[in-house]
Amino acid sequence: MRSADAYGDLLRLGRPIIEAREAATRLGLSLKRTTLLLRSLEQAGLVLRLRPSLWALRPDPDPFSVPPYLTAPLPAYVSVWSALARHGMIEQIPRTVSVVSTDRTRRVVTTLAIYEIHHLVPELFDGFTGSQEGGYLASPEKALFDTIYLRAPAGGVHLPELELPPVFDEDKLHEWLGRVARPRLRTLVARGLDAALAQASRRAQPKPKFLS
Repeated sequence: MRSADAYGDLLRLGRPIIEAREAATRLGLSLKRTTLLLRSLEQAGLVLRLRPSLWALRPDPDPFSVPPYLTAPLPAYVSVWSALARHGMIEQIPRTVSVVSTDRTRRVVTTLAIYEIHHLVPELFDGFTGSQEGGYLASPEKALFDTIYLRAPAGGVHLPELELPPVFDEDKLHEWLGRVARPRLRTLVARGLDAALAQASRRAQPKPKFLS
C-alpha cells in the first residue's frame, strides 16, 4: 500500500487522533508495518507521533483536541487553568494543559504538550462544549468551579486577577455546588467560590454600534 493511499484512508476516519492498533486494523496491516508507515508519514510532515502508540493525523494538532484520546474510553475536557486562560479570565498562560476526567489523576507527557489530568466525580462531569475534531472545553462558569472544587481540600486557591466575562451565570455555580455530596467539601467549595467572586472584576459588555 502506498503511503499516500494509506494516509487518505486514515483521514476518512474523520478523527484527529488515532492509535497505531486502530490504524493497523483500518489498513489491514500488521502493527509493525503500520508503525513504519506512520513514521514515514511523520517524516513527510503529514502526521505527528504524540506517544509511542498514539498519532495525530496532522502535524500541528490543537493541544486541546488530545485529552479524550489520553483517557479513552473515559471522557475528558480541558478545564481549570487552561480553560480560564482560554476564556481570558486569567492573564497567565499555563505551561501544562489542565484536563478534567472521570479517569484517575495523573500527568501524561506527549510530544505536543504535558497534560495534568484531574479526577472528577461523574456527578460533576458536565459544563463543557466542543467536538471530536477540536476537543472539549469547560465553560467559563465550569472552569472556575472546577478550579475551586479541585483545590478546596488542599486549602483553596487564590485568584487575585480573576476577570469574569460580560455574561457569567452564577446560578450554574449553585447548581454544581448542590451536587457536591460531602457537606464539609461543599462548605469549602462555597467559601472558595464566594471569595473568588468577591474579588473578581467583570469585563464590560461591549456597546452596540449602528451604521448611520
